[in-house]
Amino acid sequence: MSATTQFFCRQPKSIDLIQDYEEITTFPKPTAECRAALYSSNGEYFAYTQPNEVVVVRTTKEAPLQTRIDLPEVFDIYFSPNGTYLCLWCKPILQDKESGVWNKNVKIFNINSNSIISEWSNKHQAGWKPQFTQDEKLFAKNVNNKELHFFDVTNSSNEEININQPTYKYKLSDPKATFQSFQMSPGLNPSIAIFIPEKNGKPASVVIYNVPNFNQPICSKNFFKAERCQLKWNSIGTALLALASTDHDTTNKSYYGETNLYLLGIAGSYDSRIDLKRTGPIHDITWSPSAREFAVVYGYMPADTTFFDARGNAIFSLPTAPRNTILYSPHARYVLVAGFGNLQGTVDVYDRQNKFSKVVTFEAANTSVCEWSPCGRYILTATTSPRLRVDNGCKIWHASGKLVYLKEYQELYSITWKPQSLDKFPPLRNLEDAPVAHESTKEYLAKKQANDLSAAQKPSGAYRPPHARNSGSSARTSLYQKELQSSSSLSGSNGNGARTRVVPGAAPVDNTPKESKSAAKNRKKREAKKQQQDEGQQTGSPSNSVESVQKDNETSESGVIGGVSSLEEKKIRSLLKKLRAIETLKMKQANGEILEDTQVSKIKKEDDIRKELHSLGWSD
Repeated sequence: MSATTQFFCRQPKSIDLIQDYEEITTFPKPTAECRAALYSSNGEYFAYTQPNEVVVVRTTKEAPLQTRIDLPEVFDIYFSPNGTYLCLWCKPILQDKESGVWNKNVKIFNINSNSIISEWSNKHQAGWKPQFTQDEKLFAKNVNNKELHFFDVTNSSNEEININQPTYKYKLSDPKATFQSFQMSPGLNPSIAIFIPEKNGKPASVVIYNVPNFNQPICSKNFFKAERCQLKWNSIGTALLALASTDHDTTNKSYYGETNLYLLGIAGSYDSRIDLKRTGPIHDITWSPSAREFAVVYGYMPADTTFFDARGNAIFSLPTAPRNTILYSPHARYVLVAGFGNLQGTVDVYDRQNKFSKVVTFEAANTSVCEWSPCGRYILTATTSPRLRVDNGCKIWHASGKLVYLKEYQELYSITWKPQSLDKFPPLRNLEDAPVAHESTKEYLAKKQANDLSAAQKPSGAYRPPHARNSGSSARTSLYQKELQSSSSLSGSNGNGARTRVVPGAAPVDNTPKESKSAAKNRKKREAKKQQQDEGQQTGSPSNSVESVQKDNETSESGVIGGVSSLEEKKIRSLLKKLRAIETLKMKQANGEILEDTQVSKIKKEDDIRKELHSLGWSD
């Protein structure tokens, strides 16, 4: 798999609206496979990998080259908060099989000094990233999920850091216990949250320490039903959301396991479980950029969306709808609530500062990436590979729901806005009118309008099965009505209840049912008995004659003894009954109901049933 990285710049108007997007031609494009590409958090640098190097460029208008790092087989990269350090995860290589020594595949590169300040071994790509404090004075490194080592990097430009001599160290008190994940908080007074899963009957716990004081946690929470935990700090590092989950639901009510949400606060040392009014999985959680509230999308579909204040009190709920994604705009003015993934891609935008009034609803089908622009006026949606390998491309929408830019790609692997400081953009008091749509959107909008018009003009009515569509007759006859008509024609066609079957151009077929051996034997007995009765009548025994006439009348009521229809007619009625059941299932399928595998297999047998009916002489 090879990939191409492209840069686009924006030429702003006086009110900072899109005029056009142009590709930066001076950007040093990759010439081989690109496994990872990333902006720094402050947006000053952009880095991407090549098979034998990592390229770092500055994100000014010309995108000049900053440096090239000569390291082969780099699979993952990560920037420190201010972009000073670039962390690299290279391919792990076993150097000595007997002693189990691996190469030092994790490296921290100082972009300013153009040197590697630290390196160590980590075989697993999951959880390899070191975490920095916001001021980049310390970084934390995981050691076998039992210890956290902290290193001071203030003098890293002058000398390399000794990885065996940490500045501070945190170690679990229980030597048998292990932690699963940790998360450094933002802000000037850093804290660290550590999740320890449940084990041997002991509850799981989340503990928070002030760095570097690890003697006593400033906040902790114990709970059960937690195999994994997602930790999310607010933007200023004063409160933490802990989303605990398990793969298995002990009550056997949910296929998705169990999820619970907990809130832990630094100021005031409060902790609580967030009570949600509906059961079911938690689809998404997010903090407001203001750090004063958070939102949760939860429950079985259609899901609920509820907003909580920083103390965990519910303040507002949106209408129930099939949604699983929620995003605040950078100014916290607007809230985007959408249903992506296996949902239809409906996007709702609400005005948070106007009592959650709805701004717009639009459709962004097959979206795999969705982001607000740094100015808070535009929304980027994209379809990327390998999740979807068709219709790859990006769309940019104005916050009012108008599509203003569109670009399609043969294969699109990753796309994102360049991070920028919020200070560069004025706050949104009133949303400006959407700019004129780019030329790239005209063909798309015209095609969409034509499809909507044809769908509106299409006559609506009851579902008709495929065999009844495009027929010459205007009257719509159901399968049940056709069966009634065919059964009425069966009653008097040839005297014994069987329908006369005629194939055009072929000789008439004798439809008399073949007589079995037992039926022939019984017929001979009846004929012999009748002959005896006839002889008895001649000798004067009237009772036998009357009994024989009654039995003959019973026999002549149908082609089969006892008044039963022919075998072929019974087979036709059975097949017609199956067709009615298939028609009912197809109506359910057309209405969007999910069918079982056995029901789908029944529908697939429709053609075989119709062929068998045709062979028996039944037709529409």
